[in-house]
Amino acid sequence: MGKNQHTIYGINGSAAILSSKDYKIIDIFIQSGSPAERDGNITRALGQHGGHIKFIKPTHFKSKYSKWRTQGIVVTFNGIIEQSIPSFKNKTGNIGLLILDRIEDPQNMGQIIRTAECAGIEGIIIPKHESCGVTDTVIQVSQGAFTQMPIYEVNNLHQTITNLKSEDFWVIAMENSLKAKEWHKIDYSGKVVIIVGSEGRGIKNILLEKSDFKATIPMEGKTNSLNVSAAVSAVTFERLRQISS
Repeated sequence: MGKNQHTIYGINGSAAILSSKDYKIIDIFIQSGSPAERDGNITRALGQHGGHIKFIKPTHFKSKYSKWRTQGIVVTFNGIIEQSIPSFKNKTGNIGLLILDRIEDPQNMGQIIRTAECAGIEGIIIPKHESCGVTDTVIQVSQGAFTQMPIYEVNNLHQTITNLKSEDFWVIAMENSLKAKEWHKIDYSGKVVIIVGSEGRGIKNILLEKSDFKATIPMEGKTNSLNVSAAVSAVTFERLRQISS
């Protein structure tokens, strides 16, 4: 399977893919007599993909996809990753981007995509290396949110941040340090880039040095850090609260 070829299982995710014009559909496998075959959202979305549909007998289908909750449908496709970040130079107003530095857990990546989409983030930027990338697990955990969220893969996060700063973005790094402000005391309006790093290793120093503000979420429990997806949720929804009020 190619690097940018993916498989999604289940009615909701498959309907999202099939209804979008942003992806190249390779195959659609449907279990005969399954819930997917009877689902209205699926049948409506199948209209434009007739040449890719393959109906499979229940015994064969269940044998092949026994590890997944499929509801009777599996779709292979490609086209998630966008290689070039658009210019925001002439755009004004509230624009929020999220940079994920060294996120290697697909569960976290999928949850972050889902959270970011719900919180109104306009795009996610990931490095080509030192990242789990957008895997089948990532898209499954995101529960279809990836279809609404531009995801950009870049070779150099440092250069990307430099370019965004030249387009008037403020850079906010999630970092527990003495110089960091509490996350809700930072102004997230206008053009902002929020950087988060992995648990353990955090954000690279070279990226921290490019940040304009550092945000922290004080902990009162015995654990000293939030799961990264929970931290993203806190910060992105605080941004949404500020720009919506």
